[in-house]
Amino acid sequence: MAGVHFNYESFKQLLRLSIGIAGRLDENRAESLTMLYCDFSDINDADIENSLQEVLRNSDSIVNHENDYYFVLPYTDKYGAETVRKMFSDFFDKEFIHFVVSFPVDGEDEAELTEFLQNSVKKFCKKDITYLDALA
Repeated sequence: MAGVHFNYESFKQLLRLSIGIAGRLDENRAESLTMLYCDFSDINDADIENSLQEVLRNSDSIVNHENDYYFVLPYTDKYGAETVRKMFSDFFDKEFIHFVVSFPVDGEDEAELTEFLQNSVKKFCKKDITYLDALA
């Protein structure tokens, strides 16, 4: 298993594409796409790379900005994303800053989902990720 790693500059385009596919294929409007944010600041790069190979599915997408990782998890609800987060925690044998948002519950499009994530991470994790605003 392994996710597909995308260039940071393509993050919002990847999110738009993933939301478009989820919206088209999920007629029930359930949590059909979830994004998991993880701050892997205290984890070495080799362990991060090994964890990506072990934890993620081939259908999962990865984007990172330095040690901030964003996982786009199709056909996954918040419970499933928390399961993925726990797998990372078990792999590293430690906890880390994280947050989960889902389409369409937390946002109807890429802009709403990103804004909800930024506001939530700032409020609950005390971390500023407004650098996402610079992406097109």
